[in-house]
Amino acid sequence: MLIHPWDAPREDAEWQEWLAARDFGQLAVNGLPGEPPWVQPLHFAYDADRGEAITHLARPNPLWAALEADPQVVLSVVDDYVYVPGPWQAPPEGPAEHGTPTSFYAAVQLRCTAHPVDAPDAKADLLNRQMDHFQPEGGSARVAAGEVPYGRLLSGIRGIRLEVTGVRAKFKYANHRPAETRRRIAAGLAARGGPGDAAARAHLLRRGPTV
Repeated sequence: MLIHPWDAPREDAEWQEWLAARDFGQLAVNGLPGEPPWVQPLHFAYDADRGEAITHLARPNPLWAALEADPQVVLSVVDDYVYVPGPWQAPPEGPAEHGTPTSFYAAVQLRCTAHPVDAPDAKADLLNRQMDHFQPEGGSARVAAGEVPYGRLLSGIRGIRLEVTGVRAKFKYANHRPAETRRRIAAGLAARGGPGDAAARAHLLRRGPTV
């Protein structure tokens, strides 16, 4: 992922706060020799204090052999993306039709060492941590090895602790464009009002002046 200086986070808190509000991404795992890589969509829970993300997958998932052969993986999260028409991006002194279309998006890539979790009690703890994240209101039984209703299901899954070893983050929202161009883009996003437009506009306004 190319990260220009103007697209980089200003501080770690910027990407950490953004990631804290998101919990679905894609886990990229190197394939075995002669095989393509695996890309697995999944829910996860990121724990900044522990420096890890946790998740689980079905035991029959075919990526396990590749993950165990090479536990260096990437968890990729992309959101707040929109298409920006060329005329919106035109330089103030140039014709609108000479503007360059582009994409806006925010992305965080966590480089991780994957640690499979197989011990029943450890899997139960991992699942309860995920449940606390996704369902803080409760309403479901706690997971405990050997106990109903979920204990018998533990053998069908494997947990994963993703120990974060590096982070690449990007907020691509025209921060290098002149204020007049940014005002035009902000107005266009507000008028269009499509999926993602409000979030993208908020990033554009937050990350640079439009006056």
